[in-house]
This record gives sequence, structure tokens and C-alpha cells, in this order.
Amino acid sequence: MQHAIVDVSLNNAREVLDASMQKLVLFQFWSARSEGCKQLSPLLERIVQQYPQQLLLARVDCDKEPDLAMQFGVQSLPTVMMIKQGRPVDGFAGVETEQAIRDKLAAYLPKPEDELLAQAEQLLAAQDYAGAYPLLKDALALAPQRTEIKLWLADAAVSLGQLPQAEALLGEIKLAEQDALYKTVLAKLQLAKEAADTPEIKALEAALAAEPANNELKEKLALQYQAVQRSEDALALLLGILQQDLNFGSSKKLYLDILAALPKGDSVASLYRRKLYSLLY
Repeated sequence: MQHAIVDVSLNNAREVLDASMQKLVLFQFWSARSEGCKQLSPLLERIVQQYPQQLLLARVDCDKEPDLAMQFGVQSLPTVMMIKQGRPVDGFAGVETEQAIRDKLAAYLPKPEDELLAQAEQLLAAQDYAGAYPLLKDALALAPQRTEIKLWLADAAVSLGQLPQAEALLGEIKLAEQDALYKTVLAKLQLAKEAADTPEIKALEAALAAEPANNELKEKLALQYQAVQRSEDALALLLGILQQDLNFGSSKKLYLDILAALPKGDSVASLYRRKLYSLLY
């Protein structure tokens, strides 16, 4: 059925019940003579119109269709029956508040984080990790208990080189929840960590350990870190340079370029943006 609200009669009752195989059908038994029905109708219509893909409001005028009301065993008005896959799953008699109705429907409606996840999944399929990252982060803020969101965010973080964040997210996963997806992301993280420790980086780290005040070595190492997406390590080195000399080499430009390359909503970017602001002002 294309419409979110339909009037039900004996002629189309079977078609409406068939629609419950795809969405939740709210059978509203009402009468124009009932004040309670007049109060309830606008609430139901408003809710259903917000979720046309998930809900169908099937209105039964009991003055015109008494036989249909009798078949459903309706004893008082207003009465609302919630039908899913041809069977009653919930309902109520009398007038309910809008919040109480929404609470009853919550199990059958998409959660805010699900809409974000649906968008993120499309971006992940296209390997647009920078686009998916902020959506997943927002979804996790809405539902911090959902393990699969943590894993998808960790996966995006690994792909963007945010290895410490990915490691922290994986560290929150309980043993009982360490499924195949967890093992895949963990393996991806371990490979990324190995790839991020190149011979060039090891040589520069050793040189810097011998000359810890050498800003030229720090800048070179920061460049190597960024080349393997170790953004936080690179920013930390560059910040140390800028704290001593704001105009040293290309450090300020590199610092700003790294910030610009980080995904929207990234906590590392926010932290180092604040640090630079404090330094400048």
C-alpha cells in the first residue's frame, strides 16, 4: 500500500492485513461520536506520517463497519491494535499520550543511530572512510552500548590511520562479543601498525633519540609519520617545534595540512586545533 493512512472496510481488510507482512499496521477503531477518538486521531496521524515506510494507519469507522469491529473483538472506543505479519503484537484501549504511543512503537521504528548507520554503510561500501567516520561517531554517541558501531568506527579509524583510537575502541569489546568482525578489524589494525613502523621511521626515531632538540629531524619524522597516517604522532612532533619557533621550516603548514586532512569530528583534530589556537592567541 502506497499511502500511510487508509480507511478499512470488509472489502479491503485482507489487503490491509497483508500489508502487515512488510510494516506495522495500526488498526484504529473509532467513531465520530466518541470524544476520545477525536483526541487520539490527530496523534496517530502525526506519528504515522513521520514513518510512512514503517507504519500504516488503518482506520475502521465502527459506525459504518460494525461487523469488522466485531470480528476483531473490539469492546470499547477508541481501540488501537498493532498488527505485524498478520498477528497482533500490541495495542491499547482508550486515549494514550503521544509519548506513550511512541514508547509502544519504539521496537518497530528505526532508531536515530540506525539512519546514520545506513548512510555510513553506503560510504563504507564505496571505501569513503572519511565520509563514514563522522556518521559512525555520531551513531556511537547516540548508542554507546552497541558493539557493532564500535567495530565499524574502529574499522574506519584504521583505514584513516587513527590507530590509537581504533585500538582503544577494540579494547572496549568484551570477550563474549569478539566475533568475526572484531577479529577482522583487529587483524587490519595489526597490519596497519606493522606498516606504520617503516625502516625510514625507525632510522629517524633513532637519530632523534640521539639529538632530541633537533627540530629538523622532528619535521622529517613528522613527514614520515603522516605518510603512513600516524597523524597524532606527527602533530605531537610539530607542536613541539611550533612551541619553540612558530616559523620553523614548513612545520606550521604541515600541521595545518594534517588537521585539514583528518575526518570531520575527529577528536585528535579537535585537540590539536585547540592546542594551536592556545599557542597563537
